[in-house]
Amino acid sequence: MSHLSEINVPEKAPRRIGIVESDARDMTRKVVINYSVKHPKYGKYIRRRTVLQVHDAKNESHNGDRVEVAECRPISKTKSWVLTRVVEKAVGSE
Repeated sequence: MSHLSEINVPEKAPRRIGIVESDARDMTRKVVINYSVKHPKYGKYIRRRTVLQVHDAKNESHNGDRVEVAECRPISKTKSWVLTRVVEKAVGSE
């Protein structure tokens, strides 16, 4: 099996920006992506959220950090996204 710290992410891979909700596990982060969709009939905007399990090989992100993630090959049963960079550190974290 290849070394997971060197996962190749294609340049055109889908990327999202979200907030780390949990950093309790080693090399895995739970990232929440919030977005709005317009209701097809009534036109009201509805808030939605997607929760992704993200591979963080260097354990560089923590709770509250804004991060960029990219889609990659499946790493485990629930992980198919990898952390590309930390966009903004959470207030109060070092």
